[in-house]
Amino acid sequence: MVTSRRIAFLDVDGTLVDHHQQLAESAIAAVRGARAAGHLVYVCTGRGRREIPDSVLRIGFDGAITAGGGFVEQGDELVASYTMPEADVARVRSFFDSADIEFILQGYDDIWASPGLLARVRPLFEGDIAQGRDAAATADMEKLAARMAPRPRPAGEPVAKATFFGSDPGAFARVRDGLGEGFHVITGTIPYLGESGGEVSLAGMTKGAAIVDHVGRVGLTLADAIGIGDSVNDLEMLQVCGLGIAMGNAPAQVKDVADEVTSGVDDDGVWKAFVRHGLVAA
Repeated sequence: MVTSRRIAFLDVDGTLVDHHQQLAESAIAAVRGARAAGHLVYVCTGRGRREIPDSVLRIGFDGAITAGGGFVEQGDELVASYTMPEADVARVRSFFDSADIEFILQGYDDIWASPGLLARVRPLFEGDIAQGRDAAATADMEKLAARMAPRPRPAGEPVAKATFFGSDPGAFARVRDGLGEGFHVITGTIPYLGESGGEVSLAGMTKGAAIVDHVGRVGLTLADAIGIGDSVNDLEMLQVCGLGIAMGNAPAQVKDVADEVTSGVDDDGVWKAFVRHGLVAA
């Protein structure tokens, strides 16, 4: 099957890697094969740039959309950023502090953790590692945990998004209602937290919005775009791309907005989607 040039946007967690950070060999082959055939392939993730596992970065991509749409890279060049005004960063931090919510602020190439974050999440990370994962994934998790040590954010350093970590399932509703309409607050993006955690960005700042702005930079259109993801923060991506594909492990609300559903992350979902649409040969 011959297909015209496409631009694919791939989520990381639950799409390229499973929730134990294991990366399928077929996903590596899919990305590299599609690029060799002349297609463009981007990481499109809620993670900050430096939170992306090394195992994923080593695959090689044409660019990245990080922090849930906050930053756009073409190659190694930052070509767009959509960040919070400093007053909104202060408002988010103040609310989290008053509500006993731990958090990470995501910048372009760094993150800043709240003082109590590491103590809150360390038992979860240690339990995940104990389940037995490959050495590379464990090293990635160890590096992430190390960066969760609290330290001050340099004055004026831009922030695109905050990830929050509450202590009970009511945290999401409190954050959503407490911050109000000026913010985009979602949950379900941190599987081990459920509605105890989630993400906060400015209203309108999503993966989908970044994709809408970016495709023209590379001479393509939304009709040429393929989005593949599994999480609530992928909804807008799946909606704006000409072809939105949900992973088989995605929840119903994600599958419902997708044009089609591929197999799960543990069943070569990205590879099978690329084969089906002619980006790689079977």
